Amino acid sequence: MYADIIIDITHEKLDRIFQYSIPSHLEGMLEIGMEVVVPFGRGNHPKNGYIIGFSREPSYDRTKLKAIQKAAPGRMSIEARLISLAAWIKEEYGGTMIQALKTVLPVKKETRSRTSSLEQFSLEQKEAARQKQEYERQGGRPVLNKEQQEAADLFREEFCKGVRDTYLLYGVTGSGKTEVYLSMMETVVSQGKQVIVMIPEIALTYQTALRFCERFGDRVAILHSRMSPGERYHQMERVKQGEIQVMIGPRSALFTPFSDLGLIVMDEEHEGTYKSEQVPRYHAREVARKRGELEGASIVLGSATPSVETFFQCEEGTIRKLTLQNRAEGRLPSVRTVDMREELREGHTGIFSRLLLEGIRTRLEKKEQVMLFLNRRGYAGFVSCRSCGYVAMCRHCDVALSEHRGKKLVCHYCGYEEARTNTCPKCGSPYIGGFKAGTQKVEELLQKEFPEARVLRMDMDSTKGKEGHRRILETFGAGEADILLGTQMIVKGHDYSGVTLVGVLAADLSLYADDYLAAERTFQLLVQAAGRAGRGEKKGEVIIQTYNPEHYSIQLAATQQYEAFYQKELYYREMMEYPPISHLAAVILSGKDKERLQTAAEYLKKFMEKADRKQEMRVIGPAVPTVEKVSDIYRKVIYLKGKDRKYMARIKDLTEAYIEINRGFSEVKVQFDFHPMNFL
Repeated sequence: MYADIIIDITHEKLDRIFQYSIPSHLEGMLEIGMEVVVPFGRGNHPKNGYIIGFSREPSYDRTKLKAIQKAAPGRMSIEARLISLAAWIKEEYGGTMIQALKTVLPVKKETRSRTSSLEQFSLEQKEAARQKQEYERQGGRPVLNKEQQEAADLFREEFCKGVRDTYLLYGVTGSGKTEVYLSMMETVVSQGKQVIVMIPEIALTYQTALRFCERFGDRVAILHSRMSPGERYHQMERVKQGEIQVMIGPRSALFTPFSDLGLIVMDEEHEGTYKSEQVPRYHAREVARKRGELEGASIVLGSATPSVETFFQCEEGTIRKLTLQNRAEGRLPSVRTVDMREELREGHTGIFSRLLLEGIRTRLEKKEQVMLFLNRRGYAGFVSCRSCGYVAMCRHCDVALSEHRGKKLVCHYCGYEEARTNTCPKCGSPYIGGFKAGTQKVEELLQKEFPEARVLRMDMDSTKGKEGHRRILETFGAGEADILLGTQMIVKGHDYSGVTLVGVLAADLSLYADDYLAAERTFQLLVQAAGRAGRGEKKGEVIIQTYNPEHYSIQLAATQQYEAFYQKELYYREMMEYPPISHLAAVILSGKDKERLQTAAEYLKKFMEKADRKQEMRVIGPAVPTVEKVSDIYRKVIYLKGKDRKYMARIKDLTEAYIEINRGFSEVKVQFDFHPMNFL
């Protein structure tokens, strides 16, 4: 046996892998991630290195290979544990070990810039924390209600007894999940251990970080996607120096090199942004549980609308459920659904229903605030009728067909095609097509309808700058704007007591995105949007505009019935063999030559069907993705369905080995994506 070893684990040196022989007295004792001592360089100076893989064949002349001297003494280092995690990610999700290591290990790059915006923000947080701590000296801290206290007490009792488990904190919007997190974190921090708090959106970073800083002061650090490598390096150096006990950030925060990790909190665990779109295509929820296992840490997942997969695991008994049934402050808002087909029949063709226009006008008169959510997710593909609500669906996969050039409607699962018509095949109406209005157009219509209103728009364009999200949210939170208009980033986790009306424009758009998660995402978005209203003393109202008020995801979102939705959605997943009942993987092929790509996809499909000797897996496709060509690179996708995840992973391993030795794939890139969250 031979071991592949890296000596320097900085990103710049990860590609430098050295092979060593394993002496007989160490055979069977070494593991991936383990730190070992090896002779290095011309002088054979002893150096510490990390094992990243094993092989039975030498890559060099075996007479010239040096042998590992010994395993490094002492407790397994944090670097070693992160390398073990990288090895698990590589096996679970595909890709190379180097790609997995570059995902897990922090970039070590210094910055020579002046005080960055991050550092300035940290100073502001620290000052706010000091003021809060002065106020809190045995009576300023919020008192937990009965439900919150029960959840926090159960966690404290079990953690102090050495129990390390995975919990779902399942509570309605506004039930005070963050206060429970804070209590749990205090339990962990008081024992000298560290905490990672994951949040799904950069838009949530400012408001969330401030709340945690108020409780933990300068022991908190933050990460987000718009930080420079130097800013990230600065935060990791603070971790290394032992200055930090709490790290807050998106999925990359999961790999913070804490040496004594005690708790990982994953807020809004259902969010799709926790799934990586780069190889390896890991899901942070699964990786968090694996890291918790390696580190001896507890995991707390939180959501008002848990993912079907997580709730299914609660039902199976592999995740513990802690429930908060009531709002901590305020009351759940009243929700009204507007059938936009009726509006059209009565001659009202505008984007805003008459009920919503009246609701906005009333709030402006009362000096109350409004949030308008434009549900743009999935808008580009599907075709629907504004008169009757008809949507063109695939006959074989029960997902919406997507419109392509040449008036073709295509299924991105199986490749089924049909021609698009100019009139609705159900009712004959000419009002059939895609939804065209974006946030800028809606903003123009708002200003025309309500010229006196102060409108803020929050979307990808308006938040491009490093401080874009913070600036908009601070302005709205200070009451300096009447209406906040935006895409899904405005409906997640924000807490403004002045908002008494939330309007949802085009609730159906996400309902007919071309993937099996469409109904779940629609339900989650609508419940989260509704949860922004009525968080203060005044009662809130939600108006949902839809062309399909009969759909169960819309009806049950309006009444906030998650568990009823879960049962209906699970029944659909059982019928169609979708997760969590079965496992689903996408095999994504890309290349410059369209014909060669098609040939490669067909060969790959035949190989996987042949490799599936037990016939426990379905191979679907190859199909054309939503966007077939990007930057002159063509794409194809094959889907795999099966009951056994480990069996499918073995097929993945065999396929990767087949690709590696087959010259026909030299100009074709192949990636695996288990349980894809954003379909191609």
